[in-house]
Amino acid sequence: MPVERGDREHGHGVHTQGGIAGLAALVQDVLHQKLASGAVFAFRGRRGDRIKLLYWDGQGFCLYYKVLERGRFPWPSAANGSIRLTSAQLAMLWEGID
Repeated sequence: MPVERGDREHGHGVHTQGGIAGLAALVQDVLHQKLASGAVFAFRGRRGDRIKLLYWDGQGFCLYYKVLERGRFPWPSAANGSIRLTSAQLAMLWEGID
């Protein structure tokens, strides 16, 4: 997981059955962000136990998917639907650390 490239976008809870095309459309149409910006876009499922990270590596999309056996991913509130996270915050989110 490329977490060493500065700030990351953090999206809102979404239907996690969406694949790369659906999540890319959310990034562009809802978050109004450029997919090739170097950001990692995080999406948490509505139940909170699933997370997807979408990243453009210069050649294609990478989609990381994690499902927790127990508990929920911590999720900060976002007034406008997205927030920026540092690489350390994204790594903690991926690990389920609050």
